[in-house]
Amino acid sequence: MNSGENAFYEIFPSRLRQVLKSTGLDLKKLQEVRLRAGRPMLLQYGGQEHAVLPDGTLTDTAAQGICVSRAELGETLEYISGYSLYAFDEEMKQGFLTVPGGHRIGVAGRIVMEGGCVQCIRYISCINIRLSHEIIGCADTVMGYLVSDKTLCHTLIVSPPRCGKTTLLRDLIRQISDGTDWLAGMTVGVVDERCELAGSYLGEAQNDLGMRTDVLEGAPKAEAMMMLLRSMSPQVIAVDEIGSGEDSYALENVFHCGCRLIATAHGASFKDIRKRPLLRRMAEEQLFDRYLILEGNPAGSVREILDGQGNCLYRRDGAIHIRQSKNKSENENMAVCR
Repeated sequence: MNSGENAFYEIFPSRLRQVLKSTGLDLKKLQEVRLRAGRPMLLQYGGQEHAVLPDGTLTDTAAQGICVSRAELGETLEYISGYSLYAFDEEMKQGFLTVPGGHRIGVAGRIVMEGGCVQCIRYISCINIRLSHEIIGCADTVMGYLVSDKTLCHTLIVSPPRCGKTTLLRDLIRQISDGTDWLAGMTVGVVDERCELAGSYLGEAQNDLGMRTDVLEGAPKAEAMMMLLRSMSPQVIAVDEIGSGEDSYALENVFHCGCRLIATAHGASFKDIRKRPLLRRMAEEQLFDRYLILEGNPAGSVREILDGQGNCLYRRDGAIHIRQSKNKSENENMAVCR
C-alpha cells in the first residue's frame, strides 16, 4: 500500500478503516465515500453505489451495510481537520473543505446564519468524501479538436456532477503546459479556488499540471483571474466551475486580452448551459470555440464536441468526427471514422 492510499484510509476511525481496507478496493475506481450518522456507509465505486458488510464484502443492498455512529462521524471530522476544525471555518461556510491530494470533503448539517450570510455549519450529520483522481493522458483523444490554425480554442467543459470534468481539465492543463504534437507548450495560469486541481500540500502541487503552470489557490475565481492577468502574463487561464454573475467581468477580460480560456461548468448538454444567464450570453456571443459535453461512464468520457455555434464535431456513438490534421495544412480538416 502506497503513502497516498495510507493517507486516505487514515481519514477514517478505526472500525471503518479496517472494514474499508478489507474490501480490497481499487482506489482509482472509488469516487465517493458517504458517511451519515446512524445510516449505512455508502460508496460510489466503479460508477455504482455499494454498501459494505462487516467482513468487507460489497453489497448492493444498502440496508445490510455497516452503519456509521455519530461518534465515528465526529472522529472522522477530527482526523480530516487535524483536530482543528475551527481553522477551516471559512471553507466550511461553502459546505466543504479540501484536504491534501485535492480530495473534497462535503458536509451537511445545521446552517448558522448571521446578517443574511452563512457563518458556520454545526451539528454535522453527513460527510461526503469525494476522491480526486489524476489520470495522465485522459485528454489525449480531445486535444486535436481544441486546436485550430495552431491556436488553442476557448473551451468549456460541460458535465453533470461526478462525471470527471475536473479530472479532464487537470490533464488538459498538463498537456497545454508541457506541449503536445498539436500545440507548443504555453504558460498556464490556474485558478484553484478549492485547491482541487493542483491538490497542493504546503504550497506544493501533488498533481502534475505541467512545467509552465502557475497556480493561484484559495481566492475567489473572479479575483484570482484578475490577479493572474495583472501579475503572471498567462497565455492560458484554466478555471473550474464558472457560471455565477460574479465571474462575468473577469471572464470578459480573459476573452478580450489575448489570453485563452479553458473552463468547466455544470450541465448535461449544450441546452443546459443556455438556461444560465451568464453562460447563455457567452454562447450567443460565441465566445467559446469548443464545448466538450461529458458523460460519466467511465468518468471523464466525452460524449460530444461542439463548435462555437453548437455544431457537432465529434460524437461518441460512432458518427463521423471532424478533427484538424496535424500532418496536413493547419487549415485542412480530416474526417475520422471510429
